[in-house]
Amino acid sequence: MFRGVYPIVVTPFHDDGSVDFESLDRLVEHLLSQGAHGLGLFGNASEGYTLLASERIEMLKRITARVNGRVPLIVSSGHTGTDAAAALSREAQDMGADGLMILPPYLLKPDGDGLMFYYEAISRAVSIPIMVQDAPLMTQVAMPVALLARMAREIEHVRSAKVEAPPTAPKIGALAGALGAATAEFDIFGGLNGQFLIEEFERGAVGTMPSSDITSTYVAIWAHLEAGRKAQAWRLFTAALPLIRYELQPGLGVAAAKHNLAAAGVLRSARVRHPTQALNAAGLAELAALREMHANPLD
Repeated sequence: MFRGVYPIVVTPFHDDGSVDFESLDRLVEHLLSQGAHGLGLFGNASEGYTLLASERIEMLKRITARVNGRVPLIVSSGHTGTDAAAALSREAQDMGADGLMILPPYLLKPDGDGLMFYYEAISRAVSIPIMVQDAPLMTQVAMPVALLARMAREIEHVRSAKVEAPPTAPKIGALAGALGAATAEFDIFGGLNGQFLIEEFERGAVGTMPSSDITSTYVAIWAHLEAGRKAQAWRLFTAALPLIRYELQPGLGVAAAKHNLAAAGVLRSARVRHPTQALNAAGLAELAALREMHANPLD
């Protein structure tokens, strides 16, 4: 169903903090021109946690109309309440989402049976694929391989998982093994800005969901992997690794990606919304140096 590089679309803001829809249009076209196989909307790297419901609706309408079916859209629609998550998921589906990326409830942190109930309720409300987002660094909710495999077997529309539970590659391999032949019908993605995307690919991942700023690099790495050109994939990845690493700093990665996109002329402003952290002068200098290294890698 889903395969390849699905960048998480950052949310452009004007300097006053309002959504910059013109920059959003440019960003979507930029990502498609860079070869994105699909787009992820309203995830952590989108600052989805800062958006009003009305802003999410307007953005989804605009992105859906602009993409117009050229690539799949996976929309983050989780919530701390089960009924709200089901309603948001149904709304996203009705507005054109091709799939749903759903975090577990992270406030009360249900047990395994509670997680089964949560995802079953959402599945009953929709008819499109659900990607379970396994992100314990963010949610503090553990989802063991056995539970993810059970969801894949027993919940109708759970057809994918985004594994962000370190170490990610071994867990992806264990999940692929637990699913057996059913792995062919279940899409396993990696995240965490693609820091282990090569190992994840080799263990059975069929996609990755990084940030938005170096999409063409991730697409090129992915193309090499699918063609069996592992050495070439490693060379590209190694050149990009300092920037990938920098953007994995909690709270600062979104600002870094936005500054890179602004430097490329895609966004008008690198503004973020609190509690997302902005880069200070030292951080901006570090990022500029990394951007130059990425653009002009040493032979």
